[in-house]
Amino acid sequence: MQYQATYKKHILDFKQAAKTSRNTLKQKPTYLITISDTEKEIIGTGEASTIEGLSRDNEELIEDKISTVCAEINQTQKLNPASDLSLFPAVKFGFETAIRDLQMGGEKIFYETDFTQKRKGIPINGLIWMGDLAFMKEQILEKLENGYNCLKLKIGSHHFNDELALIRQIRKEFTARDIVLRVDANGAFANSEAFEKLKRLADLDIHSIEQPIMAGQWDEMARLCAQTPLPIALDEELISVQEKNQILETIKPQYIILKPSLLGGFEESNEWIKAAEKISIDWWATSALESNIGLNAIAQWVSTHPIETHQGLGTGQLYTNNIASNLSIEKGYLYFN
Repeated sequence: MQYQATYKKHILDFKQAAKTSRNTLKQKPTYLITISDTEKEIIGTGEASTIEGLSRDNEELIEDKISTVCAEINQTQKLNPASDLSLFPAVKFGFETAIRDLQMGGEKIFYETDFTQKRKGIPINGLIWMGDLAFMKEQILEKLENGYNCLKLKIGSHHFNDELALIRQIRKEFTARDIVLRVDANGAFANSEAFEKLKRLADLDIHSIEQPIMAGQWDEMARLCAQTPLPIALDEELISVQEKNQILETIKPQYIILKPSLLGGFEESNEWIKAAEKISIDWWATSALESNIGLNAIAQWVSTHPIETHQGLGTGQLYTNNIASNLSIEKGYLYFN
């Protein structure tokens, strides 16, 4: 075998600005990693995808780190990089997926499951991005028309009463049996107001809320999770944590959200699942603005687990210059084609 590792930077352009309570994104860099077996003419592809202000990977150093690992593979001809990638979870994810793709034959099939064998789809939520209320309502109607029965709304940038009014409009027409509603605050709630806001959301039969307060406040989050009338899911809270058992046993959330490219790949995400299941915490996975390369790998990894809830996946429709996809969506289900 003769291995050749390389990469290229790709700037993804959003069709429209992606707004959260943290910031607004118009472009996003990603790094496409390829590892070739030149003798067998097989190419494995992975992606190191970061989000400014959220990923642990240092944006100024990430390209040097990827280049270093590529050079290491080329020199040693070994697929298990010795470089320390603990501070570069997106890079770790990128090489993990490229290596797995190569070992599986370079056909972008990372796992053989009912999903990749085209026998089963993955239920997903329809994501409603922040914007003015008219734009958010337009997205909601579009998702409902396309057959989604689970919606996730980004909240926290408008007056809370206005956001409640929008959710109330949905609930007037669709009960919790008809449509599952999730909300994601991205840490937007002030500690002093969080519990009251959770009560008002619970009155509208919300399934769960992601990250109601800023990450890093374990004691405050633990208090909220113990008293909340609305299930809480940890998201950003997990990104910089090494002691999985400690944070979960301290906070005791109802759910955790797994983003493999922010957590360090699939092995790391599987460790989170094991830690959560020990104390009866449920989970689901979401993509983190990857191109279709990373998204495809995440969807396949998700399909290796029993899927009992809607996942936060899609088909990379946010970008004008995405990579071609072998994923499709039909009536709220993701399919592999």
